[in-house]
Amino acid sequence: MTQTNRLLVLALFAIAMAHVEAALVVYLRELYYPDHPRMIFPLRLLHPAHLGIELARETATVVMILAVALLAERGVTRVFAAFVFVFGLWDIFYYLWLKLMIGWPSGWLDWDVLFLIPWPWFGPWIAPALIALWFSLWGGWILRSDRPRPLTRVGLAIFVIGTLLALASFLLPGAGLLPQGAEGFRGYRPGNFAWWLFVPGLLLMVIGLVLVRPSAVFKHDR
Repeated sequence: MTQTNRLLVLALFAIAMAHVEAALVVYLRELYYPDHPRMIFPLRLLHPAHLGIELARETATVVMILAVALLAERGVTRVFAAFVFVFGLWDIFYYLWLKLMIGWPSGWLDWDVLFLIPWPWFGPWIAPALIALWFSLWGGWILRSDRPRPLTRVGLAIFVIGTLLALASFLLPGAGLLPQGAEGFRGYRPGNFAWWLFVPGLLLMVIGLVLVRPSAVFKHDR
């Protein structure tokens, strides 16, 4: 299979997987917000049994994307590129499918529950979508390239710092609720998003991944 065809197959997988994810979320919203499936705030708590299922599903989603990346590519950088390419397209099309299915998001700054591990991530949907857009563009560029383009150690360090800053911006809204346990999240309403953490985090993620060069850093990168 050519690189272009492999990229198309990865994209097809991401788009289809996004549809499955969006469909499941539609059902969850109908279950927990039957009167207003497009409004998830004030937040309602998942039933404990549903919470366990949801945590397992989120873990399984990441495992599936990683497994596809490992099957599609060889070498550290190209496997990582395949992972972020699929992850990015999956996230972008997840919101596109939701828009088609239930008309949400209705605005650029609508807040969402982004993830649940290790505690709920909150933020405007556009924030993770911007990261996803960069992931899909960078991953596609690396996978289309005929030359080995490993990440440099400096670039990787910058990327990790940026990732931690962006992650902190999503975890910060819920951090103050943790001392109250699960009940602290009941009725949660979005406040101010930590753009001051997210924006430099995204910029560092971009810079870190741009710092690739066509000389081996990982000996068996291809």
